[in-house]
Amino acid sequence: MRLRLEVPATSANLGPGYDAFGLALDIVDTLTLTVHDGPVDTTSCVTVSGEGADALPRDHTHLVMRVIAEVLAAEFPTADKSLFGRLELDCVNRIPHSRGLGSSAAAVVAGIGLAAELGRCATGTQLGRERMLEIATDFEGHPDNAAPAIFGGLTISLSAPARTWQVPVRTLDGVTVLIPGVRLDTDIARGLIPAVVDHTMAAENSARSGLLVHGLVNDPAMLFEATRDNLHQEFRRSAYPESMALVDGLRAQGLPAVVSGAGPTVLVLADSVPASAVPDGVIARRTSIDLGGYRVRREN
Repeated sequence: MRLRLEVPATSANLGPGYDAFGLALDIVDTLTLTVHDGPVDTTSCVTVSGEGADALPRDHTHLVMRVIAEVLAAEFPTADKSLFGRLELDCVNRIPHSRGLGSSAAAVVAGIGLAAELGRCATGTQLGRERMLEIATDFEGHPDNAAPAIFGGLTISLSAPARTWQVPVRTLDGVTVLIPGVRLDTDIARGLIPAVVDHTMAAENSARSGLLVHGLVNDPAMLFEATRDNLHQEFRRSAYPESMALVDGLRAQGLPAVVSGAGPTVLVLADSVPASAVPDGVIARRTSIDLGGYRVRREN
């Protein structure tokens, strides 16, 4: 049996929606999982091309394989115990790693999605997407990237318990991502945010989050004002000064630019940006919004 799964990149926060807002993008990783009749060599059961091909493990320590193992054991305890030892995984990675585009959440969601389909085939039990979000949030610590990777489109999520709501984006057909060559560890970026923030600052961000929904659903003219953030980007400026300089420059031209997730990629809620605004070494890519989230199919 062979399963093929696609999972989209995601951009979290969208400015003021810290740890809550997420948007699925039409940049996808493709994973193919083959179930063999007998055991496979566990030291070389994963192949990787594209992003991470020179660094990711090729055995059961690969993140997707670890997630598959844990989900099968926890959610499908009656499945054949030999199943995991017969799996071979091929990954075609297109989502940039450590750039603020949800590559780790995509891997976690891919692992859960593949385990869910394996479990369904083996036991007849269906693992719903709401339960998948709970599992992904346990792995990731927050649902902002996992939710759009699972459900697609624009999502607004709560962490405890993990719940999400989809919001229809009616004012944008696509967005632009500006991807630098440098990488940034999410834990480093997260560690720069203070444990306590000013109440006035938090209240203003809450208002802008509401305005952002209005801008995405009804009035794109509101997107520039709505994407102004006080809660996390400025605190992280030292971790991605070039990205913040790019955000500053784009916003000076009236464009609704924000740091994507923990950075350093910059997201612009617009179809394009002036070529003159894109620094050397930064890739500007227009992408549509992925509306369906992850998808998996059985090939034989």
